[in-house]
Amino acid sequence: MFVKVCGLRSVDDVRAAGAAGADAVGFVLHPASPRYVDPELARELVTHVPEQVLSVVVVAEHAADDAARITREIGADVLQLHGGYTAEDFARVADRGVRSWRATSLADDPAPRVGRFGEEALLLDSPRAGSGETWDVEALDPPPAGHWLLAGGLDPDNVAGAIRRIRPWGVDVSSGVERTRGVKDHTRIAEFVAAARSVHTR
Repeated sequence: MFVKVCGLRSVDDVRAAGAAGADAVGFVLHPASPRYVDPELARELVTHVPEQVLSVVVVAEHAADDAARITREIGADVLQLHGGYTAEDFARVADRGVRSWRATSLADDPAPRVGRFGEEALLLDSPRAGSGETWDVEALDPPPAGHWLLAGGLDPDNVAGAIRRIRPWGVDVSSGVERTRGVKDHTRIAEFVAAARSVHTR
């Protein structure tokens, strides 16, 4: 089970996610988010990401060209475009040599398919990204094939059950491992990763 821990804002957060065994960590560059980090801080945090862990820049309103440029300047591995980006946007990102993930919800993409816009992985979230709200995963009938991550309202207590029900390729968490909004709880990060990995899906 692939596990991404998103919304990290400090070196200690990065170290905690790495020590817990996360496969990817995310840095949010959307200024409206309580988990926002500026590009300069994101660049510093990426230098502390373990070599085997993917670093992901998350944007929601940047122009695709700007987001790709910033991702390269930060030194991150992947750019996650969240929301109303088009296939042309993903093509521009690819033209800049940047790997891309697409994040959306069933409200915006009722029949999601991995790679529809040329993305390497698809993240399915609640309609209000970053809110911590759960959504009806049973509406995924059938779930997508390939590399897709379940997000939205997951926490250490419910992630194993969600994985058993819908069997995603991976899971993504942010608010579900926080002690207050925007502040990560390192014990909950470890508990989340352990719970996700406790389920044998293959």
